[in-house]
Amino acid sequence: MTVEDCKKIIRKRLGDYRYQHSVNVSKCAADLAEKYGADPHKAKIAGILHDATKETPYPEQLQMMERYGILLSDIEKQAPKLWHAVSGACFMEYELGIEDEDILNAVRYHTTARKGMTTLEKVIYIADFISAERDYPGVDELRRASRESLERVMLEGLSFSMCDLSKRKMLIHPNTFEAYNEILLAMKKE
Repeated sequence: MTVEDCKKIIRKRLGDYRYQHSVNVSKCAADLAEKYGADPHKAKIAGILHDATKETPYPEQLQMMERYGILLSDIEKQAPKLWHAVSGACFMEYELGIEDEDILNAVRYHTTARKGMTTLEKVIYIADFISAERDYPGVDELRRASRESLERVMLEGLSFSMCDLSKRKMLIHPNTFEAYNEILLAMKKE
């Protein structure tokens, strides 16, 4: 499947803002992949498709996950804003026929991160955070950090995400804590 094929698929599924965001994530992911040694083509595909089900109504996302035997954790059940990562990976695998585990996992974990992330998974996580249309306090610092160290920007991004969720009294997925702790421990050993 080509990047152009993927663009056509999401153009039908997403509104203008979300479509442009996905294009921007794809471009940013390809640049980060080049810099940090991941496959730029896989980064483009994962980037363009990462929000493929973001605008799909929650009941439809839930039906899709149930149809393909995906069980949500108790925390995931209470956090429907995370579902598009899981349902998006389902959509890509079962409806688009994408079999590449690297691409599927990059989409699956682009909202929560996880312990043991591959470089491609980190690239998609960060590209989603810092894509060109993003305009929130601190995004420029994250963009600068992304040019210096993938591990550092991951730590900054995870910290930002956990602080934001905590301030809003929202659940934090255990995968996010595990990713943060793993990266912090590794950096302390350096």
